[in-house]
Amino acid sequence: MTTHATPVRNVLCLAGSLRRDSWNRRLLRAAVTQAPATLHLAVYEELPAVPLFDEDVEQSEPTGPAGVQALRKAIARADGLIIATPEYNHAIPGVLKNALDWLSRESPQGEVLLEKPVAVLGASSGPWGTRLAQASVRQVLHTCGALVMPTPTLFMANAGARFDPDGMLTDPAATQSLQRFMQAFWHWMERVAPAAGEPQAAAAVLP
Repeated sequence: MTTHATPVRNVLCLAGSLRRDSWNRRLLRAAVTQAPATLHLAVYEELPAVPLFDEDVEQSEPTGPAGVQALRKAIARADGLIIATPEYNHAIPGVLKNALDWLSRESPQGEVLLEKPVAVLGASSGPWGTRLAQASVRQVLHTCGALVMPTPTLFMANAGARFDPDGMLTDPAATQSLQRFMQAFWHWMERVAPAAGEPQAAAAVLP
């Protein structure tokens, strides 16, 4: 009997802040270690190279500035996208909204967010765990035609108590939640965008 190995999916991870050691970048680094073997995660480090969205620039550079081209290509190559967002003044960070605005435009890579499986999570040093920011990000992603995982959610509050001084996730409950989140994202990708040769399953909310 012939058996088929489960394909490994490549997932790009995007932190919605520029601080190199932010809580959300730490969360993504933890996600790399807690993801199932069927997911290969890579954290994108070049978001600072994406300039402010400007239609004059877009018209003068139809393929987009270099930083935008690099981000588009990275997302186009990935099977899925994970966004970890901070919350600034109860809203989506400007740097992340700016990147999504660029990604929503037509490009040589097409509309790179269209029908792309995406998961959204976030960490905050406060008690709310980026709930409002995540809602904003989800709204933008839905507008761009992305396939956003509806559940489970992950709102990591009081992040300062979850990581050690070296940036490692040490809280057992948070680690288990992240493991469940990553496993759910793999199932979501299999459901809405099965690999070549796999049967298409109907998209539905995960139990």
